[in-house]
Amino acid sequence: MPFNTITPVCKAHEYEFAMQQVEKAARKKITAYRKEHREAKERLKTRQDWLKDAQTAFNRWIRARDHGKPCISCGRFHGGQNHAGHYQSIGAHPELRFDENNCHLQCQPCNTQLSGNLIEYRKGLIDRRGVEIVEWLEGPHEPAKYSIDDLKALKAKFKIKYLSAYLKK
Repeated sequence: MPFNTITPVCKAHEYEFAMQQVEKAARKKITAYRKEHREAKERLKTRQDWLKDAQTAFNRWIRARDHGKPCISCGRFHGGQNHAGHYQSIGAHPELRFDENNCHLQCQPCNTQLSGNLIEYRKGLIDRRGVEIVEWLEGPHEPAKYSIDDLKALKAKFKIKYLSAYLKK
């Protein structure tokens, strides 16, 4: 029981209460520092950093979307690492970087060791999406130049899509 109405605790627990208050203030200070640090890092991000973040969110969503499906190139269920493999490469076709028809679950050997295994990828893509989509992907496209705001919006969009796909599992 407190000694009086002003004192929050009794004399026996006064030290424990004081230590709790010190720890609470320290946690609050650390949280504020971390938030400030995180915001400062966000302000220093370049367009390239935002592009990388958006690509990471997109790839994560592709892997979640195609979870439970076999590799689009070889058709096997790979026990190892799975990638979000692009049919038209990002380097050659940056405008298709975030196109959902251009990217599918691909096993690590097909994507890295076989350079995408494109002939088999094309066959798998025709089976999944149809000839019209493949022909459209292989045709000409308008160049894409993403602003930082565009990349932030893309990152948020694919994060939401990932969460909805993840919750369906």
